[in-house]
Amino acid sequence: MSKRIITINRLYGSNGRQLGKILAQELGIHYYDKELIRIASEKKGIPYDELLKVDEKRASQWRYPVDNPMQMQPQYHFFPMNDVLFQAESEIIQSLAEKEDCVIIGRCANHILKEKCSSVFIHAPFEYRVKNVMNRLDRTEKSSRAMIRKVDKERRSYYEYFTDERWLDMSQYDLCIDSSRFTPPQIIRMLKAMYEDM
Repeated sequence: MSKRIITINRLYGSNGRQLGKILAQELGIHYYDKELIRIASEKKGIPYDELLKVDEKRASQWRYPVDNPMQMQPQYHFFPMNDVLFQAESEIIQSLAEKEDCVIIGRCANHILKEKCSSVFIHAPFEYRVKNVMNRLDRTEKSSRAMIRKVDKERRSYYEYFTDERWLDMSQYDLCIDSSRFTPPQIIRMLKAMYEDM
């Protein structure tokens, strides 16, 4: 029997990560987000904090990270740490898809598991996301706005670089949900129904 995988891409502040975590808890299956970095760290023997710096970011085409001692080690000399992490996470995601039902957040998982998963995109209007970030992180409005723009830009750049597809092209996702239009329990019910029908 094939495993049931739900991948969730999300705009920053739309609550996609939290919804994925609740969904996994209610279904009694594993949830993978930053856990993928920890597994990659153990697999590659690279400190977790080094990989966390490049998580869901593409390498800069203008600057080679010569100030990073790990990047200057011979085995990584010609491969940006971003690419090393993406390759490791791709292998881990493919392996997980063969072993267990799970929820995977971001990391181009919908592309890596094309036709082997149900893909979801969680979005919401900018102002709604600003309020979420202000409340969740206790940030000022100005800081929240800047952070949302920065993270969305990084995620888009990362996704489009590694997949050659448009991050905001909703036609590539099986289900797109505006999290400002529904309560979390309503969204969880939708996602559970998707999972049960897989």
